[in-house]
Amino acid sequence: MKDVFAKKRLGQHFLTDLNIAQKIADQLDFVGYDKVLEIGPGMGVLTQFLNLKKGTLDLIEIDQESVIYLHQKFPELKNHIHLGDILKIDLTTIFPSGDFAIIGNFPYNISSQILFKTLENRLHIPFFCGMFQKEVALRICGNPGNKTYGILSVLSQVYYETSYLFDVPPNVFSPSPKVNSGVIALRRKENLVVDFDEKLLFRVVKTGFQQRRKTLRNSLKSLDIPKTIIEDSIFDLRPERLSSDQFIELTKLIGNAKV
Repeated sequence: MKDVFAKKRLGQHFLTDLNIAQKIADQLDFVGYDKVLEIGPGMGVLTQFLNLKKGTLDLIEIDQESVIYLHQKFPELKNHIHLGDILKIDLTTIFPSGDFAIIGNFPYNISSQILFKTLENRLHIPFFCGMFQKEVALRICGNPGNKTYGILSVLSQVYYETSYLFDVPPNVFSPSPKVNSGVIALRRKENLVVDFDEKLLFRVVKTGFQQRRKTLRNSLKSLDIPKTIIEDSIFDLRPERLSSDQFIELTKLIGNAKV
């Protein structure tokens, strides 16, 4: 089989280190699901280890050349290899029922969008594991008060327990990216009680961090916070100081005051 040429326009950096691929595949614990979706398999370096795991494996790849290669390398997955854009495809067309995990060496140019797509489908995705640019991986797993803490941190941590697993150097990719990478894992919070307005939560988080150096009293002005609660001490804080649980409580406070 002829190797696939990595395409810059697709943000492709093919992982070449088999030990790292094995480590990523071994993160799958198959708790609460029996289906796995790999995003951006490329030439299947990670796929070969995922294919040894139990459960059903499906692949989504936007590059037609890679899809042809994958069909040749993994003929047993013929009906489970999907040509398409992960950001546009309806995941229920692949998994009409049941939960599934997402895993992959994600193209850096759309990695954050893949995370947001996961959050949108969180009711069906109990486990998520993948390779990100290290800076983005640290943001997702950031703690309150840390300079890496932001929108990705809060929205991920509302619904998932996040873990930064390990660093990955540039020299294990072809071509080598100009940045370091990091592998993270997200495990869905099964005991989360969603007794808050989720759309309002997203607005509060995103609006707050647009002016992260200001107090919430100032950064959330555009939300028309009712005067009855604006003097609450939580509004004295900057958004980077609030945990995901505190953002939930803030959302409930605002939502209840607007009723």
